[in-house]
Amino acid sequence: MNLTIHGHDDLYAVEQLLMSLLPQVEGNALSKLTRGQHYLTAITEIEINGKKTRATRRLKKETESVRLRRQILQQSVYLASLPHLASPPAWGALAGVRPTKLSTKHLMEGGSLKSADKLLRDVYFVSKPRRQLALDCSVSTVNAVAQTTPDDISLYIGIPFCPTRCAYCSFVSRTVGKHTELLDPYLQALYKEISLTAKLLANSGKRIRTIYIGGGTPTTLTSSQMAYLLDTVYDAFDLSGCLEFTVEGGRPDTLDAEKLNTIRTHGADRMSINPQTMENAVLKACGRPHTAQDILQRYGEAVDAGFKAINMDLIAGLPKDSYDGFCRSLDAVAALQPANITVHTLALKKGADLFEKRVALPTFDAVSQMVSYANATLRSLGYKPYYLYRQKYMSGSFENVGWSRDGLDCLYNIYMMEETHSILSLGGGGMNKVNLPGGKLERFHNPKFPEQYIQQIDSVLRQKEALFDLL
Repeated sequence: MNLTIHGHDDLYAVEQLLMSLLPQVEGNALSKLTRGQHYLTAITEIEINGKKTRATRRLKKETESVRLRRQILQQSVYLASLPHLASPPAWGALAGVRPTKLSTKHLMEGGSLKSADKLLRDVYFVSKPRRQLALDCSVSTVNAVAQTTPDDISLYIGIPFCPTRCAYCSFVSRTVGKHTELLDPYLQALYKEISLTAKLLANSGKRIRTIYIGGGTPTTLTSSQMAYLLDTVYDAFDLSGCLEFTVEGGRPDTLDAEKLNTIRTHGADRMSINPQTMENAVLKACGRPHTAQDILQRYGEAVDAGFKAINMDLIAGLPKDSYDGFCRSLDAVAALQPANITVHTLALKKGADLFEKRVALPTFDAVSQMVSYANATLRSLGYKPYYLYRQKYMSGSFENVGWSRDGLDCLYNIYMMEETHSILSLGGGGMNKVNLPGGKLERFHNPKFPEQYIQQIDSVLRQKEALFDLL
């Protein structure tokens, strides 16, 4: 789509919405803002294959703000795009990865669920099922924020290694296989960052509320390496105010009873064991070298180790999968009654084998049925959606939704996704998010790859000092 803007500089907001609504469509679009005596008028004109559409939205000049001006621009884009679409998009005029931020902000400023629903319906044209998802997640966010103070932070520790790369994966991660020579030097660099961060944190007056060790696949580490890492974290930081400590297990083939017991006895109380599917043919197509039976065995071992909160991930839209296969997978996972079930929709990204090889995938209709089945089934079993996010290039432009039962929300996921407080990230590929007064967010990136992280550890430490100057 060739986009021209005139009379405003909100290129990004308009461009992202057009890309979401009309991906890979050839045509021309004009987004224009005019200023009259009393009104601002947003005008969008779109031409595709000779079909021309036009939409306008107005705003009283006396009420102008950046948010409201951007709002009418996006509304006009949405309304001009609608005649070119087969059906109204479920998320309406929302193109961002965090659609719940709008309803959460509305509730935290004193709005009601009814008025938040009206905002999503009348201003952003969001469908009723997606509005319900957003509102449920916003309620969880409000409850999670109530457990924090302005001086709270969360801590992320990245282990960017995997035994092998799954076909759908585009994360920054080193595939180690049998070549583990990078692990020890990486951990030594990480321990330096942990040590400095702990000293800076102790002098900052900030309190750690949640910890999440992610990746990659952190359980690529051996049991002894994991034990040492967890002991180092406990020795370095004051965790007296920590509400939860999660280790992302992810791949069942990196777990066994010994490692699970090690993780639990060394302080972590939440674990992820992520099947993605319980269909063996789909697992094989995704390059995951384990079976559905392995998943069940690892889950049982995690329960025996004492984990009360276990998350399990599923992905709708994987190669070789079908609606019936996805339903079998969801039913099998739900039968275990884990604390959390996260249902992702496949997002094809550059760097993933599925993207590069253009593998055949389930149709839009099939994925839509999968997502609908998951939503209806999990609600019927007493799960509630507690956080969600969207991604570019996601099948059907759906969403990823975390479901929880019995008040067992993963708080870190909420704080990180909703950006309600600062997130300190340690290790390769980590992104530090510092919340500043006035709602501004400052980001600091650690080097992406393990080799870069090891080589640049001194600059990483200097960056941490600059970050704490802001905190």
